[in-house]
Amino acid sequence: MTGYYDYVLGLIPVSVAGISAALLGAGITLTVAVPVALLFAIGLIGHAMFVNGPVDDVTPTRPAASQDTPQFSAD
Repeated sequence: MTGYYDYVLGLIPVSVAGISAALLGAGITLTVAVPVALLFAIGLIGHAMFVNGPVDDVTPTRPAASQDTPQFSAD
């Protein structure tokens, strides 16, 4: 099943190639078109890392031990 991060990973090269090609078709030089397209890819990466960042699913499997129980140690 594809998720959000699979789409982001797929969109990075597609956006660089597509935006570069569109800007080249519009008459922008290659040395300007590629960095502009890379800014969009950096935006995708930043969104995936910071706005919709991966989080651990913290679901406890059993209740935590009570703090009232004495702790025995060999020391």
